[in-house]
Amino acid sequence: MDAAPFFDDLAEGPENAAAWWVRASDDVRIRMGVWPCDGAKGTVLLFPGRTEYVEKYGRAAADLARRGYATVAVDWRGQGLADRLLEDAAVGHVLEFADYQRDVQAVLAAVERLDLPQPLHLIAHSMGGCIGLRALMNGLPVNSAVFSAPMWGIIISPVRRPVAWALGWSASRLNLGNAMAPGTSPIHLVTSDPFKGNPLTTDQDMFDYMHRHLAAQPELSLGGPSIRWVHKALVEMRALARMPAPNLPCVTFLGTAEKIVDPARITARMDSWPGGELVMLDGAEHEVMMEAPAIRNRVFDRAAALFNANATPRKGAAVA
Repeated sequence: MDAAPFFDDLAEGPENAAAWWVRASDDVRIRMGVWPCDGAKGTVLLFPGRTEYVEKYGRAAADLARRGYATVAVDWRGQGLADRLLEDAAVGHVLEFADYQRDVQAVLAAVERLDLPQPLHLIAHSMGGCIGLRALMNGLPVNSAVFSAPMWGIIISPVRRPVAWALGWSASRLNLGNAMAPGTSPIHLVTSDPFKGNPLTTDQDMFDYMHRHLAAQPELSLGGPSIRWVHKALVEMRALARMPAPNLPCVTFLGTAEKIVDPARITARMDSWPGGELVMLDGAEHEVMMEAPAIRNRVFDRAAALFNANATPRKGAAVA
C-alpha cells in the first residue's frame, strides 16, 4: 500500500484523512480514502456509484464522524483516480461485473492492514448498491447495511429495454463493447447539465459542491458507460433479482423523485428482505446523501441508529 493523491480541500471531510493505492487480485490499481474518527464506534465502508470518486463523500464522512463512525470510500476500477480500463478514459468500462468484487476484497485487505475500528458497516449508493448486494451475498463481513437508491434495476422504457439487451449481445460478438453506449455523453453529468432540472439533487449547494470537484480536478470526471458495461450491468441485476436477500439488518433509502434507478425493483427486493426497511424520502432525487440538509440528516440519523443497534459482531449470518 502506497500513499495516493487526495484532494482534502475539495472533500471538506474530517481532519487527518488519507488516501492509499491498493491493488486488486488482477493487478488493477484502485484508490481508497480513509476518514478517521476519534473514539470511533466502527467503520463504514462507503461504496460509491458509477462516475463517483472518494472526495465526493467528504461531507458524508463528516456527517458519519459526528455520529461516531470512521469512513472508507473507494474509487472503483475505471473511475476516479483508479486505473481506467480503456484508452478513452471518458468511457466507464468493466470487463465483468464480478471484477468489482476484486476491488471489494482489496479494500477489505487494506482495512485489516490499517487496523481500522470494528465492527464494519456498509453504505452503498447506486452502482455501489449493486456491488454491495453481491458482496453481502458473498459474505461481506459487515454488521448491517444501508442502501441509497441502489442500482438493482435501471429505468429503461419498455421499448428500449429489448434493444439494450440486443445491442449488448451483438456488440460483444462484433468487438464493439468498448464503445460508449448510444445516447450517453463523454462529459460528466454534473459539468454538462445545469442545476435546474438535474436528476441528482434538489440542493443547489450540494450540486455546486460536486461541480467544484470536477472543475478543479478534471481527472476525476467520467462520462457515459461502455456498451459492455451496460450489458454486464443488466446481466448482474437480473442475476441478483433471482437470489434471496441476505439475512442482515438493512435500511434502504429512495427518493420519491427518483429518475435513474428502478423503484419497482427496489421495492420488490425490500419487500422480501427479512427485517429490511424501505424509507421513502419525499421530494428527494437520486443522491439522497447529497440532498437538502433535512433529508441528509434524516438519512444519516437513521443509518447511525441502525449501526448503533448492530454493534455486536454477528456470527453465522446466512442468506435467508
